[in-house]
Amino acid sequence: MPGTNLTREEARTRASLLTVDAYAIELDLSSAAEGGTFRSTTVVRFTSAAPGASTFIDLVAPTVHEVVLNGTALDPAEVFADSRIALPSLAADNELRVVADCAYSNTGEGLHRFTDPVDGETYLYTQFEVPDARRVFASFEQPDLKGTFTFTVTAPSGWKVISNEISPEPEPGQAEGTEVHRFPATPRISSYITALIAGPYTGVFDEYLDPADGRRVPLGIYCRPSLAEHLDADALFEVTKQGFGYFQEKFDTRYPFSKYDQLFVPEFNAGAMENAGAVTIRDQYVFRSKVTDAAYETRAETVLHELAHMWFGDLVTMEWWNDLWLNESFATFTSILCQSEVSGSRWPQSWTTFANSMKTWAYRQDQLPSTHPIMAEINDLEDVQVNFDGITYAKGASVLKQLVAYVGQDAFFAGVQKYMKRHAWGNTRLADLLGALEETSGRDLKAWSTAWLETAGINVLRPELEVDADGVLTSLAIRQEAPALPAGAKGAAVLRPHRIAIGMYDLDGSGALVRTERIELDVEGELTPVQVPAGRKRPAVVLLNDDDLSYAKVRLDPESLAAVTAHVADFTESLPRALCWASAWDMTRDGEMAARDYLSLVLSGIGRESDIGVVQSLQRQAMLAVDLYADPAWRSQGRTLLADAALEQLRAAAGGSDHQLAWARAFASVAITEEHLALLSGLLDGSRTIDGLAVDTELRWTLLERLSATGVADEAAVAAELARDNTDAGQQHAGSCRAARPTVEAKEAAWAAVVEAETLTNTLQEAVIGGFVQRDQRELLAPWTAKYFAAIKGIFEERSHEMGQQIIVGLYPSLQVSQETLDATDAWLASAEPAPALRRMVVEARAGVERALRAQAADQAAAAARG
Repeated sequence: MPGTNLTREEARTRASLLTVDAYAIELDLSSAAEGGTFRSTTVVRFTSAAPGASTFIDLVAPTVHEVVLNGTALDPAEVFADSRIALPSLAADNELRVVADCAYSNTGEGLHRFTDPVDGETYLYTQFEVPDARRVFASFEQPDLKGTFTFTVTAPSGWKVISNEISPEPEPGQAEGTEVHRFPATPRISSYITALIAGPYTGVFDEYLDPADGRRVPLGIYCRPSLAEHLDADALFEVTKQGFGYFQEKFDTRYPFSKYDQLFVPEFNAGAMENAGAVTIRDQYVFRSKVTDAAYETRAETVLHELAHMWFGDLVTMEWWNDLWLNESFATFTSILCQSEVSGSRWPQSWTTFANSMKTWAYRQDQLPSTHPIMAEINDLEDVQVNFDGITYAKGASVLKQLVAYVGQDAFFAGVQKYMKRHAWGNTRLADLLGALEETSGRDLKAWSTAWLETAGINVLRPELEVDADGVLTSLAIRQEAPALPAGAKGAAVLRPHRIAIGMYDLDGSGALVRTERIELDVEGELTPVQVPAGRKRPAVVLLNDDDLSYAKVRLDPESLAAVTAHVADFTESLPRALCWASAWDMTRDGEMAARDYLSLVLSGIGRESDIGVVQSLQRQAMLAVDLYADPAWRSQGRTLLADAALEQLRAAAGGSDHQLAWARAFASVAITEEHLALLSGLLDGSRTIDGLAVDTELRWTLLERLSATGVADEAAVAAELARDNTDAGQQHAGSCRAARPTVEAKEAAWAAVVEAETLTNTLQEAVIGGFVQRDQRELLAPWTAKYFAAIKGIFEERSHEMGQQIIVGLYPSLQVSQETLDATDAWLASAEPAPALRRMVVEARAGVERALRAQAADQAAAAARG
């Protein structure tokens, strides 16, 4: 968006000139219930390496009342433009005072304001990453200009006010009905991890007792009172304390802040945010209805991810956003490692979940035209805002796992400990971490870093086997391929060093697939021979990258693929099953396996899949295979097969089990025949039941959205359900249902609300977009393709990043899988002159259509070959 960008070169210049000492920030939130704006007063002290030089400070505000630099008043009309206040003629030591009216937001950026429809109360929270502290106070908005922050907040009496430091006892305010909260100064931190959460939140409290030195760290968990009955604080505290113990041991560094609060906040765009000592988390993680254990596992990983950031990201912070990947990858890797290793963990199988979900995200991202090295080139803020992607999080974490396999876990964490102690409260580059790891491991990591962190794309590993007439395995080799990067991607494909394990699996007497041999080795270059024991019979399955140590697409030889197809559910361990499922899905996306064959594989094995996270991923992927990758002429048949199978599994599942709930949701999503829809209606109105299935609040909305999308449920049904559940979540579900209805009028109303009116909150806009796009409404939605391309440039330029990205990505005509859609996209790209961030969003969406066309052709060809 014009006027709000910051380039890396500008940041480097400013960092070389300035050293920030301290911020003192006063915010008056006493009129938050009315919305609009709030008074923000910032006093910042800083030094300049070049007296007489000029610089700027960042601020996004409707009105600036006062700018005073070193006692000299500057005219805001002259020095404030767009998102910057010009600061001329600096002294060696400087004090700047800025008084402004800043705006509350409803986009999840800056200071977000929310009114709970249940109690009518106002709730506030900040979200500053990447560049949005400047929406609340004047700041030098870049991670390497750290300072201390002292917040003084005036708020309505009785409100909880939480920030990075321990909340003080409030004082009476000057105005009646207000209180003043004066927080202690923070340590030296970056502006993007400061935080303020305010409102009549309710809290639950505990403490972490450090067994090493007896230190007690106050712990708090907050949510809105309307969610308090659903808050399972004990489970959250348990995971949090496990993380404290694990991370303090692994990092050999005490928790660096004075307390640790976790605040479940409404209308949050991301999963959570690592504000120092005051983590904000989306309040959908306070589960209002029954969820599967996979949801609890995901929530626990989020809790641990943000806790890991307190050390890696907050205590030691990247110098610039090109090392964002290291922050996020490290937090992802260590959170999953903690789940897999910490004593008492409920999820020791967390690497199965990672392989099954996060890595598929990485593989998808890494095959788009926008693929980039893990250490991406981030030239400005617009670059980083579209870089919170599968490469930054999941590929980076995969590569860190590979690095641990390469140097050894002990050496890895010894290096991390050295890095933490050396750079505490400072800023770093990747070279600082690699240098510490080289010291502790004795390995030269420069070539490794070049191959893994500075190049894009995925390698493919294939086994090459030879077997004699007696079935003895006479030779085994691993062929590594480097497929060409997608058209438009920068760089070139490369072969990489891989430290992997090979698993040999055989069927035992009970019919189970068990690992009978494991070989760990380094894969180098195009062909790597493998030493196999003499006389070793060919195993039923040869699984490359067993234990998922590396990052690569793995293929099975024909005999192994046949064995997996027949026995995928017979693996005794969850991780090799997940790796085989992932390989099959990857082959389907690449057009190497027909979509109908993938569906057949899933339906043959999913009934005996015990890992609920794997089950839910397979359900989603089967739906995608039918809707996007199957021959359109077969799609209806495939949908019916899937829906009938989902209903069969629903009826067969144990009452009250996670599997039953997962199949109820899956069936509700794919129900297609009159009989299917009649069952959904009966479950909703109570005239039909399934033993053990609780049709609770969230499941009711799931049923109703499908009934709305198929035209069975009308507006009266949606209004009645909203009357039962008039919460913010209920309002979002109602928005989805109304947008899902199969009429031109419903689509026009949804389009107008999202694209034209600009009045929806972030989460309601997201819900309406989700309802608008329905997989069996392709013909109805076709006229909106042209409207989409006519609107998106203006949306990108006029909306905030989060709101614009929701629309541009969410409303792209992904279901219109045709050459005409590609042509329309190409024509727009050629004529619109989009900004790089906008171009990236559209090019990524286009790639999905292009891939779907190839997969549909493969499915069609496979059917034709069978006659």
